[in-house]
Amino acid sequence: MKLLVCIKQVPDLESRFKPNAEGIWYSEADLAWRMNEYDEYAVEEAVQLREKLGETAELTVLSIGPDRVVEAIKKALAMGADNAVHIQDPAAAAKDPWQIASIIAAYARGKGFDIIFTGMQSQDRGSGQVGVMVGELLAIPVVTTVVDFAFADGKVAVKRELEGGVKARVETGLPVLLTCQLGLNTPRYPTLPNIMKAKKKELLAIAAGELTAAIGLQETLQVEFPEKRSGGLFLEGEVGNIADRLISILKEKTAVLA
Repeated sequence: MKLLVCIKQVPDLESRFKPNAEGIWYSEADLAWRMNEYDEYAVEEAVQLREKLGETAELTVLSIGPDRVVEAIKKALAMGADNAVHIQDPAAAAKDPWQIASIIAAYARGKGFDIIFTGMQSQDRGSGQVGVMVGELLAIPVVTTVVDFAFADGKVAVKRELEGGVKARVETGLPVLLTCQLGLNTPRYPTLPNIMKAKKKELLAIAAGELTAAIGLQETLQVEFPEKRSGGLFLEGEVGNIADRLISILKEKTAVLA
């Protein structure tokens, strides 16, 4: 069985963000980087399946981006992936989800992947579209927001998280693409021996220009911080007095009740 897990390197959310000089994305200066949290769940689930299947399975990890994304790839290899593909694209951050999905699909097409794992969404862009689009481009079924996974007898059985905490059970054959939600598992920490083993695993580098990419459908025009707001006003006292004061404030500030 051939498994593929797609990961993205994102800034640590504890970093201090500021718009870049063009004002259309965040500046990468002084940022700490990590594997996208949702993708860690995808890697862990793929590794667990790889371990269950043994030598009959092969797990490949794929990431698109500049040279720095190799660090995230190495972590996935240390977690248990067999080999990796780095699609080199210094301008990946400027591409919309459709373009990213088309690059992944161009690589995966014809390689016979049985299960493709992705994170539900990325922590920086948060579109939640790439995985679904990859499935559409490859013409394979897609199951999103997976919080429980099982594989047996050539079929995948999962639970999907829906609104309000409701879970839906879905069963499907192969091939299939799954987008992984938080809580699917507990991602492992790579051990030192596995980190050392990861250095010897194959890491194939492919220039993004060698793969067919779709024409961008979206363009980021501007990013900016939310406007600062003044602190709230706390009203204390009897309910009747609070109501009278609130009405007075609304009349004075907004003329809503005037």
